[in-house]
Amino acid sequence: MDLRELYQEVILDHGKHPRNHRFPEPHNREGRGYNPLCGDKITLRLQLDGDKITDVGFIGQGCAISQASCSTMTEAIKGKTLPEVQALFSKFHTMVTSDEGADDLDALGKLAVFAGVREFPMRVKCATLGWHTLNQALDDESGEATTE
Repeated sequence: MDLRELYQEVILDHGKHPRNHRFPEPHNREGRGYNPLCGDKITLRLQLDGDKITDVGFIGQGCAISQASCSTMTEAIKGKTLPEVQALFSKFHTMVTSDEGADDLDALGKLAVFAGVREFPMRVKCATLGWHTLNQALDDESGEATTE
């Protein structure tokens, strides 16, 4: 199976059956994100203990790419420390916005299937909305993260 087929399979699976599609209790961080381009909205809540994300979940609506990206992101970050999450975001963002991350896809695990998004610039915002919302939650900022 090539990466394009895997991309379609993961997008369909996570889009229809998102993981961590709930609000964890307790939680001590919340972020809200909005992609005005296609109307995606996400509310992300997480429990941060020290510098480790012990639980995370989201409720959202939008296109299959935004929902699948948020779903796979929550799976990837649960149990990780803040430096690990920041490194993952950096690799993911580089992968979806340029060709530079193509050599480091193994480090991203299941998130690597989103490499194909860079071929569709308008969809990059869909794929990164959850990550921007996560950064807002971790920075403990009020307001709404946006892809604009």
